[in-house]
Amino acid sequence: MKRSHLFLVLAAALSACSPSPQVFKRAAHAKGAIFSALIFSKTTGYRHTSIPNGIDAIAELGAANSFNVDATETSSFFTDDNLSNYQVVIFLSTTGTILDDGQKAAFQRYIESGNGYVGIHSATDTEYDWAWYGDLVGTFFRSHPSIQPASIQIEDANHPSTASLPQPWQRTDEWYNFQTNPRGNVHVLATMDESSYEGGDMGDHPIAWCHDVAGGGRSWYTALGHTEESYSEPLFRQHLLGGIMTGAGVQVADCSIAP
Repeated sequence: MKRSHLFLVLAAALSACSPSPQVFKRAAHAKGAIFSALIFSKTTGYRHTSIPNGIDAIAELGAANSFNVDATETSSFFTDDNLSNYQVVIFLSTTGTILDDGQKAAFQRYIESGNGYVGIHSATDTEYDWAWYGDLVGTFFRSHPSIQPASIQIEDANHPSTASLPQPWQRTDEWYNFQTNPRGNVHVLATMDESSYEGGDMGDHPIAWCHDVAGGGRSWYTALGHTEESYSEPLFRQHLLGGIMTGAGVQVADCSIAP
């Protein structure tokens, strides 16, 4: 049994027999780690089969780059005390309404106190009625065509999450269309070449971005990562690593918004 599947089975069993919040370590906690990251992958809508692949990939990135990685799907873990142990929280393919009002308030305080958020793929298919979260992630999901190959144009080749990527970056994934174009509210890192695939309908089509949050917090989002295969791609892993490192604030990145 793969490690991620084993941990998810243990999580379900422990949650069933205990009312207390559970957090499950995915990477060994190394002495002298430069930061700690929390993966949150709760879903109340569509559930991606790639979530275990994503957890494993991020845990391996942590082990290779000296940061700790924990994972949970327990909303009640979102308290001021618990979140204070992490420098970045990663919403990995979350969907639907996943936090109650008190948990939302704790997470907002956490971000506005100078910590980081990373959103992956369906993090934009999450908390549609929470305006603050919409501003944090940048926009919300609207639709997608079938999985197919396409070309991504790198708009910022200096950001750590895009600096190692080819121009153009050609890969296969599920390409999101969004309810609104986030440009003007975020720093766009990469866009879709809509002429390279069927079903893109935004024209100007950002697909990865970052921005700074009032109070000193940081936000980074990529719409990539639907497929299980994504998380074994070296270039996609480098993309994620740059987002996590800058989200945690340990790598400097320009996420300023162009006038």
